[in-house]
Amino acid sequence: MSKRISREIIDSIRKLRRRGLSLNEIRKLHPIGYGSVFRYIRGVEMLPQYRKTWLGKRGGSRKRKERLEAEAYEEAKRSIPGLTEKEKQIMLAALYWGEGTKADFSITNSDPEMVRVFAKGLREVFRIPASRLRVSIRIYEDLDKDKCLDFWSKIIGIQPDQFVSVIILRGKKAGKLSYGICRVRILKGGNVLKYFVALKKRVIELF
Repeated sequence: MSKRISREIIDSIRKLRRRGLSLNEIRKLHPIGYGSVFRYIRGVEMLPQYRKTWLGKRGGSRKRKERLEAEAYEEAKRSIPGLTEKEKQIMLAALYWGEGTKADFSITNSDPEMVRVFAKGLREVFRIPASRLRVSIRIYEDLDKDKCLDFWSKIIGIQPDQFVSVIILRGKKAGKLSYGICRVRILKGGNVLKYFVALKKRVIELF
């Protein structure tokens, strides 16, 4: 049974919020759950003299986040200055392991960067010509078909008229599916699929 929060603490939480304290700052003074603090500060208006300070703290948090992300990226560049052909093969096999189908050589995803890396890897690492790619998209009926085709054609590096199909789904787009879902399949990709499976088995053995 959860501990009942007193009216005195609730009033204090709201007072601190009016003075511009963040959720985390309030929890340092009143160590109760995030959900409880959020519930009690919801709808509480900050006093004008404190709002500017609060906005400044939000900006500082954002800048700190951006700085940490930039530092992490620089560390990643130092750790991985480049990728060998072998490392690219392993990366592509790992992507297929997580996102690919088992029946035929195809991968379906809404993440454009993942689809771009995979399609580019097929062409440059495994020398799969664009003529062997069978690309289709699924979009919701409230999305612009031509805009989605143009977007994915640039991601994959083929012309819009090379797409084999555009499937229109009933309803509206969900979440981040701004351009729908893309499926990339290799025509007669059985040998490449066997090699990807072999790479996966080898990685499992080495771990």
